[in-house]
Amino acid sequence: MYKVVIGLEVHCEVKTNSKNFSSAKNAYSEYPNEYVDTTDLGLPGILPVANREAFRKSLMMSLALHCKTPDIVMFDRKNYYYPDLPKGYQITQETKPVGKDGYVMINVDGVDKKVLINNIHLEEDTASLDHFGDYSLIDYNRAGVPLLETVTEPCMYSVKEALAFLETLKGIFLYTDVSEARVDRGQIRCDVNVSLMDENSTELGTKVEMKNINSFNNVKLAIETEIERQTEILNNGGKVLQETRRFSEEDLKTYPMRSKVDAIDYKYYIEPNIPPIKIEDSWIEEIKKDIPMLPFERVEKYMNVYGLSRYDSDIIVKDKKVSDYFEETISLGTNPKSSANWLTSIILGYLNKNELSIDDLYLTPQMLHELIKMIDDGEISSKQSKEVFIKCIEEKINPKDVVKSLGITQITDDKTIRDIVVRVLDSHPDLIEDHRKGKNTFDFFVGQVMKETRGKANPSITASIIKDEIDKR
Repeated sequence: MYKVVIGLEVHCEVKTNSKNFSSAKNAYSEYPNEYVDTTDLGLPGILPVANREAFRKSLMMSLALHCKTPDIVMFDRKNYYYPDLPKGYQITQETKPVGKDGYVMINVDGVDKKVLINNIHLEEDTASLDHFGDYSLIDYNRAGVPLLETVTEPCMYSVKEALAFLETLKGIFLYTDVSEARVDRGQIRCDVNVSLMDENSTELGTKVEMKNINSFNNVKLAIETEIERQTEILNNGGKVLQETRRFSEEDLKTYPMRSKVDAIDYKYYIEPNIPPIKIEDSWIEEIKKDIPMLPFERVEKYMNVYGLSRYDSDIIVKDKKVSDYFEETISLGTNPKSSANWLTSIILGYLNKNELSIDDLYLTPQMLHELIKMIDDGEISSKQSKEVFIKCIEEKINPKDVVKSLGITQITDDKTIRDIVVRVLDSHPDLIEDHRKGKNTFDFFVGQVMKETRGKANPSITASIIKDEIDKR
């Protein structure tokens, strides 16, 4: 048997107004070469200027990943030629990355695990290539976009752990507003390193890297495919080669790109056109204050403070806007479990069915608080509240006004309900005897009271009075 060891290198575009080293707009476009300038094209005489906001957000992400931050801003040149890199080099970070020696907490099957971060560094993205038969075209819209690369240690031992890390990391990008991290726009991509080692060995197996995997599902498929390929080689007495491979979505196989002997010597050296800049401690402290409570910490809080299940907590924190909605609702004094039940079952169910986001919802946290309070106070039943919810969001009417317009306020007056119960029992003396003999006629009496009140009688009060009146006879 073999032990799987996985390391990931995640590339994520940073959300800024302009590109990393030029004034060109940083935005997604379906039109090729719409957002590009002389710096992105690598024309002679160009001079890069570092983007302060890109570096600020990179520091924020570094702090969120519990990394050690550098004392100065410094960039390096990574020298290599490729058609999508017009300058012939990439401005990146090697000497002083924006973060080192961090970690991310993940949860897999109810077990917490610390994934170690080797480093996180800021660089510029390359242009993109579109291939057409016997020719290729270059789109420079992506060239120079600020790109954060997060490199883990080889410390994940299953596909589940790798996917949990990716989902957690994406959540942190979204919570900090560092990136939109949209897979469909190529804003987050991944290189995957996989090796197999004997389960009794302490030495890592030969590492195989798979480049530029563009979705989390493909990460899963690529790892599973590579585990199967390497297992077959080792079982047949062969030796796994250290190489870079690509994953094909068409046949779900990996194919060699280059071997270790073909590895590029990037000849890193410090970028001469961007002077080092000292990072003030006050700036770090300012950035720390802007970091919100992150998904893992929120789950812990929801479970330990509010008594929610891990399942409900995970659902709520998956979207920061949903989590913020929940936080605002309970800040009004609403019962956390009731709020969570409404969010995870009714509200998210409605939003998913209608392909809407929480931003599209007319029902505000204040309105949800009022709706839950009407249920708790016995003004409306749980069943009636669903009707109120639908009418509220579809007709954009406050829940209290919906209750008034529908005239569905519950009857909670003891005398009113008791008079109806007495009439129902007087009409069915035979069923009272059946009840005493152990037959289930109690639900019939409840149903008759509900029929007379058109469902307005409070169910728990009704049941209590029926029991009391039967016991008297």
